Amino acid sequence: MIIGGAAMLSAAVLLSSCEEFTPVFTGKYPTPEQWEPVTMEPTHTIAQLAEMYEVNNPFEIEDDIIIAGKVITSDQSGNFYRSLYIQDETGGIELKIGKTGLYNEFKLGQTVYVKCKGLWLGMYGYKTPGDYGGGNGMVQLGMNDPTEEYETSYMEVQYLIDQHIFRGEEGEQVEPVVVAENALPGIDDTQATNEYVGSYVTLKGLTYANEIFTLLYINSAGMDTDLSQNRVFLSVDDGEEPTNFGITTWAMSEQNVKRHLEAGDWDDVLVGNANDQNYGTVADHKDEMMLHASPGNVSQYFTMPGGTEVQVRTSGYSRFADLEIDPEVLAGNATIDVTGVLTMYQGSIQFVVLDQNGIHVNE
Repeated sequence: MIIGGAAMLSAAVLLSSCEEFTPVFTGKYPTPEQWEPVTMEPTHTIAQLAEMYEVNNPFEIEDDIIIAGKVITSDQSGNFYRSLYIQDETGGIELKIGKTGLYNEFKLGQTVYVKCKGLWLGMYGYKTPGDYGGGNGMVQLGMNDPTEEYETSYMEVQYLIDQHIFRGEEGEQVEPVVVAENALPGIDDTQATNEYVGSYVTLKGLTYANEIFTLLYINSAGMDTDLSQNRVFLSVDDGEEPTNFGITTWAMSEQNVKRHLEAGDWDDVLVGNANDQNYGTVADHKDEMMLHASPGNVSQYFTMPGGTEVQVRTSGYSRFADLEIDPEVLAGNATIDVTGVLTMYQGSIQFVVLDQNGIHVNE
């Protein structure tokens, strides 16, 4: 009886173990379709297309407009998401394609043609100029946003993508242009007025400003992120002493956000928008923030030799989010050169590197 019981137990374990494995696929995968690069004749440059946009007036393109440019971004490191930038001799523009893993289809340096008819031309990041800054953002191509929250939305259906986005010949990666400080865009510039907006460039000699900006949420999943009582701004107002709130990395993964919360680095920060901070401090909501923590995008502020401010913007989902900024840079004893895409947000320069190789510390 003992032998029989052991045999039954072994059989049961074997059966249970076998059921834990996923069945092996023994069929044949379909053969991928042969890809043939296309060639089209552009009707407009990117600057000419951007010139058609008027602030606060997104519109559907009704003419048979074709633009072309070389791919200058990659989402492989996670610092670009569901979009890519292409660049011609007049500037660059974001295509809101709405897919991940774009680097598999769209290689750096590859020519891409865009049939613009039926797409929407809009701007992201505009703010009316006033006492606290403001100015233009980035002219971009996408679809109509039915929520009207943004001026453009994503081409999320593959059929729509295939109707508008066409892959041309692969080529060498675009060489970045070193941009002098006096050639940088101002608050009213777009791709139509400054060739470096949306382009792949290098900025040299940036000094750390010991200042950051990031927006965190009490609960990003269960509450409206537009509600003032759900928002925590780590930033300082003009005239206040600059601080980086203890954030010495380029961005913050979820684990990094939790580490700062546990350390109490932000306990005294008020919850709410600048004109509505009536919801206590981070310390009052720490348990909920720990429970619902998510990665934090961070703008680390730097200054050019002549004083121009540049925000190096990094996604909390990027593979190098928790990379520590060189201590000598943090101390102001060393400068950095950055290579990536120069963008505009509310009239200020935001710079996005493709990956950590776009950051060079000057010894």
